Amino acid sequence: MHPLAQKLNETIEKNSPHLYEMLSDLGKLIYFPKDGILSQSAEAKAKAKTYNATIGTALENGQPMHLKVIQDTLSAYAPKDLYEYAPPAGKPELRAAWRSKLVVENPSLSGKSYGNPIVTNALTHGLSIVADLFAGPGDAVIIPDKNWENYELTFSIRRGAEMVYYPLYNEQRKFNDEGLKDAILAQKEKGKAIVVLNFPNNPTGYTPGAEEGRKIVEAVRAGAEAGINVVVVTDDAYFGLFFEDSLHESLFGSLAGLHPRVLAVKVDGATKEEYVWGFRVGFITYADPNEAVLAALEQKTMGIIRATISSGPHPSQTFVLKALQSPDFDLQRAEKYQIMKGRANKVKAVLDSGKYSGVWDYYPFNSGYFMCLKLKTVTAEQLRLHLLDQYGVGTIALGETDLRVAFSCIEEANVEHLFDLIYNGVQDLEKAAVK
Repeated sequence: MHPLAQKLNETIEKNSPHLYEMLSDLGKLIYFPKDGILSQSAEAKAKAKTYNATIGTALENGQPMHLKVIQDTLSAYAPKDLYEYAPPAGKPELRAAWRSKLVVENPSLSGKSYGNPIVTNALTHGLSIVADLFAGPGDAVIIPDKNWENYELTFSIRRGAEMVYYPLYNEQRKFNDEGLKDAILAQKEKGKAIVVLNFPNNPTGYTPGAEEGRKIVEAVRAGAEAGINVVVVTDDAYFGLFFEDSLHESLFGSLAGLHPRVLAVKVDGATKEEYVWGFRVGFITYADPNEAVLAALEQKTMGIIRATISSGPHPSQTFVLKALQSPDFDLQRAEKYQIMKGRANKVKAVLDSGKYSGVWDYYPFNSGYFMCLKLKTVTAEQLRLHLLDQYGVGTIALGETDLRVAFSCIEEANVEHLFDLIYNGVQDLEKAAVK
């Protein structure tokens, strides 16, 4: 084992032995090379006043070399904020701005100890870092039965973890906290569990209410008190898109510092929050009461980043930073929020109109980008293909009965027509079955 990795492990084990037990084999081996090219280049950047011949960028007239055909389209930005490599942990100003945003939007973080957000190449990369640091063969990753399919690729296929499922909803059509609790406690023999909480949920668009949120936290606490080390990850991809009386902040704040056996990790980003899907700017943030542990986790995270993508793209980090600093940012984001809320409310009004009784129910939704129909008379894949072929309508089939509809990309004026076409598709298939 490299001495730097050993030193990081000793720091974590000394200050948080349960957290050390959570680390995967890779998580224990990884480190950030402090004596490598990047650290030497950083030292040269500060001291090499005559010539700096350290890092693989090209300079011209004291600025990063660039092509005019590219710079002409980005003339609002200085070349130094576009073409140079961003640091592995991300642009420092962006990290600070995102941390400030977290504080404002998550009052439950008040008085809690958590690290500086580290920039990732959007949320999938953040989840992949979690998998690399904490998941290994046989480790249990607990997610609801209605989930984003990429979790399986990230945790199971890549890292060999075992996916453990529980029903998302209980009989009262609320979040199934008892199912979550049972799934965590079932890992008593293993002594470790990784819990992924995704609210607003993809694919259902559901966010728990305050009491449900409290029960989720208590389920995690129960696992810790039973002697299980719990890595709990809040996948906050659709954060802020809360349209009804639900939680309006991340559970990360309530989970931070919950118990010595609980590590809270927040994965979020500008992708959906700021409507910049192609920019690929995300963040990963750890909570721990010990500053040395937070520093060690940051070093290990930087090691993963260095070993995979080296660093995230600089231009998109600059673009997001400038947006966050703009006095018009909050107003413009509020305008888009109202559009999204209008679409969600329209979907609910159309579905509650009684026009489609008998052919489907819908799962509770109150936030995010999506909602799911529960079909009664036809299969989801059969309907998906029929809608594509006969009506030119795209939807997502999930299992036998569930059809996901992304209202995020449907203009409010077109919502009713969309569901009319889906209804027509169901009727077509019902008639064909009778023949």
